[in-house]
Amino acid sequence: MNLRFPISCLLSAVLLAGCGKPPETAEKSNPQPTATPKVEEKNPVKIGFFAPLTGSQATFGKDAIQGAQLAVEDLNASGGLLDRPVKLILKDTQSNEEETVKVVREFSEEKIPVVIGEIASDRTIAAAAVAQELSLPMISPGATHSKVTATGNFIFRVCYADPFQGIVMSKFARSIDVKKAAILFDPEDPYSAGLAETFRQDFVSNGGIITREETYKTGDRDFSRQLTALKETQPEIIFLPSYYAEAVQIITQARQAAVDVPFLGTDGWDSPEFLRIGGKAVDNTYFANHFSHEEGSERVTEFSLKFSEKYGNQPPPLAALAYDAVMLAASAIRTAANEDKDTIRQALAATKDFPGVTGDVTFDENRTPRKPAIVIRVQDGTFSYLETVQP
Repeated sequence: MNLRFPISCLLSAVLLAGCGKPPETAEKSNPQPTATPKVEEKNPVKIGFFAPLTGSQATFGKDAIQGAQLAVEDLNASGGLLDRPVKLILKDTQSNEEETVKVVREFSEEKIPVVIGEIASDRTIAAAAVAQELSLPMISPGATHSKVTATGNFIFRVCYADPFQGIVMSKFARSIDVKKAAILFDPEDPYSAGLAETFRQDFVSNGGIITREETYKTGDRDFSRQLTALKETQPEIIFLPSYYAEAVQIITQARQAAVDVPFLGTDGWDSPEFLRIGGKAVDNTYFANHFSHEEGSERVTEFSLKFSEKYGNQPPPLAALAYDAVMLAASAIRTAANEDKDTIRQALAATKDFPGVTGDVTFDENRTPRKPAIVIRVQDGTFSYLETVQP
């Protein structure tokens, strides 16, 4: 190799160096160290979240989104996922089944690796069919109907299912020495009809008597005929598996018609609107739920304090369930170590003893956790923790 340089080339190199710009070859041979990008500068890991932000059940969606957003904040404060930030992609289902199906397809087109939603059972069942078709892992925070996860192996939930919830309220009725119960439900709504069936079977099989069953349709405004018929049979309680919009109207009209027995309900009652609209009329009612900030465990107390500091109020159950759903999705992504949808599905299915704020999650063969239920008492404008019922 010849190492001698012509004088002109040497002078050129010196002059270039004197101008403060090293030759291009020098830049390549002496690269400057590259700083590791901060987590917030990297492409985010996206988690889809779909819920009713408008429409008849908007309060459910708003409660859930607060819990989901808190979970994302906690994840990013601890370093994110896969050394990247987590970003929640929100879509409004408008309390509408057609819109729910549409947003699930949009998530798939946008290459979102896992989605969380919906809350109402009928819309979740519709969404589940699409998610299964698209091999998109989906976790429902609050849809309790048995058909939700029966759709297929990509569908999960963090809440208990209706058979357990119906049994819990049947057991509670017996615990307050109820022998005769009536049922009022919507046969066209999978949530309401499924719970009515489970309550009926358990209550009768344990010696109870169903004095009468009456039905209504979602959207009805006048329930006088059904309430008169139920009152004539002199039940000791009325089981009303419904969402809060119907429940508060029915109970208010019942009190006006001098139907004074306790009403027993389910998690669909949980909304501040139930208390605000119902007032004193909804006193002496009870319902099953998934979470209460009054439960008292260290995990629940810590979460409730964090939530109240951020939002100024105690966490509603759907906020806690949505928080758990996001954290569960994150745990599966971390275990999968990538964003492959089938690998995430496998990680979710293998979940055991995940420490959720609504209870530990171990999925059964139907991708539903075995978790305790909370019984809530409604009195004097508040929801109060009454007891915990183990599965």
